[in-house]
Amino acid sequence: MTPTPAQLRILRLVRDHVAARGYPPSLRELADAAGITFAAVRKHLLKLAAQGLLELPERTARGIRLVGAAAGGTDARTLPLIGRVAAGAPIVVEANIERAVTVDRALFHPQPDYLLRVVGESMVDAGILEGDLIAVRQAPEARNGQIVVARVDGAVTVKAFKRDRYGVHLLPRNPAYTPIEVDATRDFAIEGLYCGLIRGAA
Repeated sequence: MTPTPAQLRILRLVRDHVAARGYPPSLRELADAAGITFAAVRKHLLKLAAQGLLELPERTARGIRLVGAAAGGTDARTLPLIGRVAAGAPIVVEANIERAVTVDRALFHPQPDYLLRVVGESMVDAGILEGDLIAVRQAPEARNGQIVVARVDGAVTVKAFKRDRYGVHLLPRNPAYTPIEVDATRDFAIEGLYCGLIRGAA
């Protein structure tokens, strides 16, 4: 499960409050700071707690406690958004930086090097939807079953990787799409490994 941008904002507000005052905010203070309702704040906090990023005792007004990677003081990093990747037939991607996106380090493992915007629906059963920003770690190799960003004949796609004695197979995670078969005649390279995604980013 990956935090939404709204949940990440709540996480940052909690961290900033602790850094500035030495104790966590109340739910009402969080609601005021975020400009949303008390109920919406609590919903976001429960989702973050389910993801192991904080603890939320029920009977304590200021009981929010950051845990794990979220408890670190310098968890933010900036990644370049460098274009589009096809979740379908490969598309040509020009690696021009569209913008920089600040993300929480706790979101991804391993740590990524850049972001790509997904176009297409071939990976929906893996939870990767059109419009998502996927985080990618540069790597030239992959294990069977890993989701990769691959270049095939100069175009880039995101698929599950499989290699056997017949060659390389780039497998969709949507039964409406067919695998991409890669033999020795095709220009092929693994560009990177999928590390996670950001949903709802503009």
